[in-house]
Amino acid sequence: MRRLKYIPIIHTGVEMGSMYGTLKTEYIRRFGTQKWEEHNRIIEDFWQGIRKKVFELDLDYQNTRLYQDGLPVCGKELDLVQELLKMGSRNHQILMKLIELGAKLEGTEDPKLLLEEYTYLKNASADLDKQQVKRRYQRLAKSILQKRDSYIAQRIDKTLREGEMGLLFIGITHRVNEKLPKDIEIEYVIYRLPFKEGLFPDEKES
Repeated sequence: MRRLKYIPIIHTGVEMGSMYGTLKTEYIRRFGTQKWEEHNRIIEDFWQGIRKKVFELDLDYQNTRLYQDGLPVCGKELDLVQELLKMGSRNHQILMKLIELGAKLEGTEDPKLLLEEYTYLKNASADLDKQQVKRRYQRLAKSILQKRDSYIAQRIDKTLREGEMGLLFIGITHRVNEKLPKDIEIEYVIYRLPFKEGLFPDEKES
C-alpha cells in the first residue's frame, strides 16, 4: 500500500518572492493596513496549527517522502529549501525538520510550468485591477494550475514506493487529489482553513 498525507497550505510573503511587495501594496490599497495585519496574523496562526498537526503524525521518517508546492525537479531541491528556510518560511522550517528526522525530499513540480506561471503573473500583477487583464490571467492561471496538478500527481506516482508514506504540502487551490492513481490512499490533514474556498468538497470544518 502507498499512502499520502495531503496537507493544504497557504503561501506567505517569503514564497512569493519579488512579487510580494506589489501584492502587499495592492492588498493595502483595496482593504487597508488593519486588514493586512489581520491577514498576516491569521496566516501565522494557520502555520502554527499545521506544524502541530504534522509533528503529531506517527511517521516512520525513513520511509517518508516529502512533496512541496513550488519545488521544481532540478537537482538542487535541498538548496532551495535551505534558502527559503533562511528567509523565514514557516513551510520550509517544517520541511527541514522532517528532513533532519530522516524523511526524503522529492522535487515535485515541472520547472517550465512554474516559470510560465510566474512570468505571466509578474507581468500582469501591475494591472490586475483592469478587468480585461484579470479575466485573461484567471483563464490562463486555471489552465496552468491543472497542468501543474497533473505533473505533481505523476511525480508522486513515479517516486512513492510500496509501503511508503508521502507528505504533500500543497496550496489550497490545487486539486492534485483528484489526479492521483487509485492505489495511493489519501489521508487529509485537516486544519481549520482561514479561507473557506480552499476546503475540499468532501471535507468539513473541524
